Amino acid sequence: MYRASIAPSFHIMPKPPKIPQSVLVVIHTPSLDVLLIERADMPGFWQSVTGSKDRLDEPLAETAMREVAEETGIVIGSAAVPQSALFDWQYSIEYEIYPQFLHRYAEGVIHNTEHWFSVEVPERLEVTLAPREHTAFLWLPYEEAASRCFSSSNADAILQLPSRLRKRSESRR
Repeated sequence: MYRASIAPSFHIMPKPPKIPQSVLVVIHTPSLDVLLIERADMPGFWQSVTGSKDRLDEPLAETAMREVAEETGIVIGSAAVPQSALFDWQYSIEYEIYPQFLHRYAEGVIHNTEHWFSVEVPERLEVTLAPREHTAFLWLPYEEAASRCFSSSNADAILQLPSRLRKRSESRR
């Protein structure tokens, strides 16, 4: 005869606080059509791919590639989008975290450092969204995409895209 035993209770571990170092990745075609995604938690909030490091020692390029894959299904390092398509702008901004998101960070953290990247895809690709994070996507000419962004720094990054790509091209000559 077997007696049922009571399973030990499992407590859900709280998520660790977010690391206040993130990436912004502007995804674009050769003709500078830019991908925007709409946040699920803020309807009407259109943005580029963003996300925080998962661990302190995670390289920023790895964070960028992971976030692009998680949020869009686009795999950097695939045949369609080689790793060389990822461009680290070697540029960052610091901004004050929106009050509604402060609870995700350790107590007292109010600023985030965001590092800017872009990735060129061959054409307007179909995107597979993470439904808990985003609900819709759009491909728009870069100036129109910038005008749709809720975040002024995201809009600024998109507007800098042509000059950043030009400088990259010139440095490769």
